[in-house]
Amino acid sequence: MGTDIYTQRSEEDFFKARNKALFNDLQHFLVPDESKLLSFAEIKQMLKPQNEVYKGMEAVPVKDIVGSEGRYHDFDNHFFPRNMHLKSRWTSIDKAHLQNVILPPIVLYEIGGLYFVRDGNHRVSVAKAQGVEMIDAEVVSLQSEIKLKSGMSIRQIQKAVIHYEKRVFYNETAFGDITDCWNIDFSTPGQYDVLYQHIQIHKYFINQTRSEEISTEDAILSWYHTLYIPIINIIKRRHILRKFRHRTPADLYVWIVKYWDELKKKFGDSVSMDSAASEFTDKFGEGPIKRLWRKIVSKGLTKRKKS
Repeated sequence: MGTDIYTQRSEEDFFKARNKALFNDLQHFLVPDESKLLSFAEIKQMLKPQNEVYKGMEAVPVKDIVGSEGRYHDFDNHFFPRNMHLKSRWTSIDKAHLQNVILPPIVLYEIGGLYFVRDGNHRVSVAKAQGVEMIDAEVVSLQSEIKLKSGMSIRQIQKAVIHYEKRVFYNETAFGDITDCWNIDFSTPGQYDVLYQHIQIHKYFINQTRSEEISTEDAILSWYHTLYIPIINIIKRRHILRKFRHRTPADLYVWIVKYWDELKKKFGDSVSMDSAASEFTDKFGEGPIKRLWRKIVSKGLTKRKKS
C-alpha cells in the first residue's frame, strides 16, 4: 500500500469521524451540553480532589477517556473532531496508526475513575475512531471519594456530586435526625457548604448574647426554625419557584439570603426578609413572557452571528 493510499485513507477516516460529530450535535440539538466533551477544570472544581498521585505508565481503556484539559471545545463527547482545523494533525496520526507506527504515550489525569487528556487529544480521537480498546498513557491520579462512570453527561456528574455532598452534610451534622427534614436538595454543587456556613454564622451571633455556648444541635434547630423555614414559607406563599425553572426551594433560600444581606448593607437592617424575597423575584425571576422574549432575542443573535 503506497503513501498516497495511506493519505487517502486517513482523510476518509477524518471526514467520517467529523460527520459523526456533526450528526451527534444534531441529535443533541435541544440539549447541546450532552454532546460536549467534558472539561477537566470543570470536573475538578466540582469534585475538589485532595491531592495528586503520579501513577506512571498504564494501559488505559479508551472508553474511560471522557474529557480534556484544554481541547474540550475541539472534540465531541465521543472524541470525534468537530472542527476542520484539526484535519492536518488528525490525519497525520491516523496515517501513523494505519502504518503501525508506534507513537509516544499520551498523558492523562485520572479523577473519580475517569480519564482526561493532558497531552494527546488527537491520538485519543484517532484511537476512538479506529475502535482501539487500550492505549498507553502516563497517568496522574487526583484523589476523590466520588466515583464516576464513563458515559455520564455533565448533568449526571453534577447530580452525583450533589448526592455525595448531601450525604456528607447529613452524616456530619446529623441534620435529618435533628430537624426531621431530609429533603433539602440543590440543583448545583457546593451549596451544602453554604448551608453549613449559615448555621455556623447563626451559632456565632446567638453566642454573642449568651454566657454559655449554644450546642451545634440547638444552633441547627434555631437556624432551621427561625431562618430557613420562614424563607421557605415565603417562597411557597409567593409561588416564587414558578419564575425559577428547574430550581429547588433550597436554591432560592441561598440566593434570597445573599440578596437580603446585600440589601441590608445598602439600606440597613430594617429591610425585611419578605421584601427582599419580593425584590429578588422581580429582578431575577422569569415569567412566561420574559422567557419567550429571551428565546426571541437569543434566536435573533444566533441569526446575526450566522449572517
